[in-house]
Amino acid sequence: MPGLILKLAPNERVMINGVVIENGLRRSRLNILTPNANVLRLRDAIHPEQANTPVRRVCYIAQLVLAGEADAALGRKQLLTGIEQLSQVFTDPDSQKRLNEATGHVLEQRFYPALKSLRALLPREARLLEVAAQ
Repeated sequence: MPGLILKLAPNERVMINGVVIENGLRRSRLNILTPNANVLRLRDAIHPEQANTPVRRVCYIAQLVLAGEADAALGRKQLLTGIEQLSQVFTDPDSQKRLNEATGHVLEQRFYPALKSLRALLPREARLLEVAAQ
């Protein structure tokens, strides 16, 4: 049966529909069969104090929705607003493609793929911030 396959390292934590699950001492593989399950690897999570740049803040909103810690309708509105603001700065074709993908996923209430598209902008944002600091 198709679905999401998670390969977990020993002691790795993952959040599925707001529930934190910790793997045991051995590598394991989980098949998530429920469509649209909200899954977040905690090693990829952005902590509140790390949400200190525009892209990180938008990613954090998506993460809150995934974790069930934010209302999906309000999070959707905030994500669309944030993505629109980011599109004013990230004007290159690849970034625009990522932002368009994220928008489509948010409109379909597919928050993990939206987060994945947005996270691709983090290295670009870091380079822009580095150049601006010089």
